Amino acid sequence: MTRTHAVIGSPLGDLTAVADDGALVGLYFATHRGRPGTEEFGERDDASFALIRHQLGEYFAGERETFDLPQEPAGDAFDHRVWKLLTQIPYGRTRSYGDLARELGDVSLAQAVGAANGRNPLCVIVPCHRVVGADGSLTGYAGGLDRKRFLLDLEAPSAADAGRLF
Repeated sequence: MTRTHAVIGSPLGDLTAVADDGALVGLYFATHRGRPGTEEFGERDDASFALIRHQLGEYFAGERETFDLPQEPAGDAFDHRVWKLLTQIPYGRTRSYGDLARELGDVSLAQAVGAANGRNPLCVIVPCHRVVGADGSLTGYAGGLDRKRFLLDLEAPSAADAGRLF
């Protein structure tokens, strides 16, 4: 397995993309809570990350709503179930932790959903920023609440499309 990384500029500051054999395994803010140490990123190889650079550029320009990238984030089976649900939250919409727990079949899983959300290693790509508190409040985000607000504002639907909780 060959692990490589690249640093990609964004309106939210530098993002570090990490891949194993070409599949994205991490995308982290410089101040990302839970970010692995740089020794785990592998060699820097900016040329191998052209597709993610392109897709992130389109996203931040408001021209892309979903990502089509090879991904292999590390997590347990529950994490992967939650992360799959995150990718199904439509652009410009939000869901609560309880909503996701209900989709998993057990409303008592809301805290476990929050923990899995916090372990998401692919910020922006797997849109954990679209998860809010039951009352619509902004709650924890590994990149910080200012970044979460920025991403939600970037994706804000028109007033006619009121699919958000807040």
